[in-house]
Amino acid sequence: MFTGIVQATVRVAAVEREPQLSTLILALPAALRAGLAVGASVAVNGTCLTVTVLDGEHVHFDVMMETLRVTNLGALDPGDAVNVERAARYGDEIGGHPLSGHVHGQAEVVAVDTPENNRVLTLRPPAELLKYILPKGYVALNGCSLTVGEVGDGTFTVYLIPETLRVTIFGHLGAGARVNLEIDGQTQAIVDTVERVLAARAGA
Repeated sequence: MFTGIVQATVRVAAVEREPQLSTLILALPAALRAGLAVGASVAVNGTCLTVTVLDGEHVHFDVMMETLRVTNLGALDPGDAVNVERAARYGDEIGGHPLSGHVHGQAEVVAVDTPENNRVLTLRPPAELLKYILPKGYVALNGCSLTVGEVGDGTFTVYLIPETLRVTIFGHLGAGARVNLEIDGQTQAIVDTVERVLAARAGA
């Protein structure tokens, strides 16, 4: 489990590509490597990945074909920055909201507005996921827990404070960028349950 509180942004050191499999190599700072072991889970742009090799500061992750299909990890190149969070431990403060690290799809940044001391992103998610995105509800974008602003016309907004821009990669994203989207699990369960109940009643 993850909390959606990004701990660092790091650069991709290398990418090794094979058919339907990529190995992502990140140069993690010492604080994020402390206690890290092969088999541990780390969220990279909100995607739960397993550590496969520890080589000094370089940490390797295998990215399989389904992850390459659903997330933005397949588009990463050396030098690109990613959001990173270590897995939560029992007793840790949940400063964001509980995340599985299982990305549901990608949302496209369609507009960026910059009011003073703020940054507002307007995003277009896959149409089938929009019903799970509600005003003042939660989403995770590239692993960052965020509160939804407005929802309408196939898009939604999030508002980013200076601290979020400092800690994450969102200060560098422009229109056209694609970010990993994990919808809130509780919201998904409620919406799906209500739909099943209403469908059952309609068919009775």
